[in-house]
Amino acid sequence: MSDTPTAFDALGGESAVRALVDRFYDLMDLEADYAGIRALHPPELDTSRDKLFWFLCGWLGGPSHYIERFGHPRLRARHLPFSIGISERDQWLACMAQAMRELDIDPALSDRLVEAFHGTADWMRNRSG
Repeated sequence: MSDTPTAFDALGGESAVRALVDRFYDLMDLEADYAGIRALHPPELDTSRDKLFWFLCGWLGGPSHYIERFGHPRLRARHLPFSIGISERDQWLACMAQAMRELDIDPALSDRLVEAFHGTADWMRNRSG
């Protein structure tokens, strides 16, 4: 076991992950720049908020809430029904980066997370444009 804190711990645990997810979806709802990714979601975002919260807790090195509820995330397969291209990837990343800035997350941690998110978000693209 490593003494190095996980990203989950560095963020501040479940309450901080919940705040990040909530700000992310609030921005998605409010900002015209994120209309493309907002259109991929249902009108009510409660379920989306919960699923991203559960997923990020585990992805960041905390509790495996998502896996306990749904099994392996299979992110790419679960997102195949949605048209995800470069624009949607970039909107998702920009929205998450803005949420982290607005929550005053340590810039070094934020940069590290954006880099990691980029790899995952790019892998989920299912169209070239």
